[in-house]
Amino acid sequence: MKERLEKILEEELGMVITLERPLKEHGDYASNVAFSLAKKEKKSPREIAEKLEKRVRSELFSKVEAKDGFLNFFLSEKALKEELLTVINEREDYKRGGEGGVMVIDYSSPNIAKPFGIGHLRSTIIGQSLYNIYSFLGWSVTGINHLGDWGTQYGKLLYQIKKENKDPEELSVKELEDLYVRFHKDMENDPRLEEKGREWFLKLEKGEEEARRLWQICKRKSLEEFEKIYEELEVSIDHTLGESFYEDKLQDIIEEARKKGVAKESEGALIVEFKDLPPAMLLKSDGSTTYFTRDLAAVKYRLERFSPDKMVYEVGADQVLHLKQLFEAAEKLGLANKENFFHVAHGMFRLKEGKLSTRRGRTVHLEDVLSRIKEKARETVKDSPSLEGLSPDKKERVISKIAVGAVKYNDLKRHYKRSVVFDWDEMLSLKGDSGPYLQYTCVRCKSVLKKGGEYDKAIDEEFNERERELVKMIVAFREIVEAAGNNFSPNIIAEYTHKLAKEFNSFYDEYKISGNDKRMAITEGVLVIIMQCLSLLTISVPEKM
Repeated sequence: MKERLEKILEEELGMVITLERPLKEHGDYASNVAFSLAKKEKKSPREIAEKLEKRVRSELFSKVEAKDGFLNFFLSEKALKEELLTVINEREDYKRGGEGGVMVIDYSSPNIAKPFGIGHLRSTIIGQSLYNIYSFLGWSVTGINHLGDWGTQYGKLLYQIKKENKDPEELSVKELEDLYVRFHKDMENDPRLEEKGREWFLKLEKGEEEARRLWQICKRKSLEEFEKIYEELEVSIDHTLGESFYEDKLQDIIEEARKKGVAKESEGALIVEFKDLPPAMLLKSDGSTTYFTRDLAAVKYRLERFSPDKMVYEVGADQVLHLKQLFEAAEKLGLANKENFFHVAHGMFRLKEGKLSTRRGRTVHLEDVLSRIKEKARETVKDSPSLEGLSPDKKERVISKIAVGAVKYNDLKRHYKRSVVFDWDEMLSLKGDSGPYLQYTCVRCKSVLKKGGEYDKAIDEEFNERERELVKMIVAFREIVEAAGNNFSPNIIAEYTHKLAKEFNSFYDEYKISGNDKRMAITEGVLVIIMQCLSLLTISVPEKM
């Protein structure tokens, strides 16, 4: 709606007009263009606004008001009806597209040899939502799952596997995690084990056959488990390129850093120094590479392969320093301007007893969360008459969509910067400001439309004030999506969707909809927009609830 109005005003006034959302009493849109013209024309903003007001003739405005130098615009009945019908006719394509650039987004990135933890849930679902949002806005987006599959931690795991004479083929991913936890418990009594872990990682880097064989088994078993989780979460990432993928690219980035004078020797290690940040290590004193080296090689690869305008990292706030170093180093090397990089630093999941920590055995596995919330959803819907007659498989699919929707929305409704103290009661909530509430609103709309049958979309009748406000909420959709993209904040869409659903449900309780054309049209508009919003949040809607 906003961009259409801006084009009309540009044609009528002969200048570019940017519209903003003012306080409700100042109209539906407002512009401060008179203030920017005042100095140039040597007139007061009030005088300029009054002249501009008289030149606006579009039927899409019921009133244009010059007030205190601002131009306030009030949408007409015609504008609202036309836009509502556009929503209904275009459906999932409503406001899709635009002139976007090229983006690479790094998200999810779990570590192998550990079950998928609740800590990686945030990166996965926030990252997927940002992928969806930017794709919707017309960007060419590539998602990369930067799998944690390389580093000293896997040297520690391999040491423990050999120490306990285990065959990883016979172990579950949970049992591999237990081995890692036991290594750190043993290390509390024998700190020399740290060196054993480094030795085994060096063997892995040098390509020793036994180390490679054991590591490959751990990686394969982990990927098989991750795929099941992604399928359940309805998440699909374009490329899974773990840290190990860059193994043959590390020497090039190291030599480039040396050649350009970006790297220097320090106590046997190779480091990169920065003006306002601590140094980062490219090579340890034993010659092994670091997380930083591999991330820098990944930056170079992504720039060469995808030529992105934006490189987005949906990674936890605990990586702020590391990514600042990475972006600075990329600029020092002349790979890209650091302004092209964006870190969506989500707050961390924490337990009541402290930070999540695999080595201390303080973890919450996503599989356990999904299992428990499915059980709660199963209990909630067991007496639902609308599910009677469904086969057990179809009923289970409904339950899965409710459970996964609840888990996703519980996270996405928060601003990404907020840390989350893990709470089972809140995580398992199916009521109020929740995913199932939004899903149920969609199911309710579908039911109303099915019972009401065909209706006349001409909408001859005028909207009352309540109906007009609902339609205004519907047609604000594109602005909401743009705001979410500009701020890397899916919670903006979640908040908007909840307000729209709440307003519609209140409207449903107050008015008879079936048999009334304009209310049937509003119901269909609400359905289209909430379905679009949930799609952007990667939340699917069951046919029945």
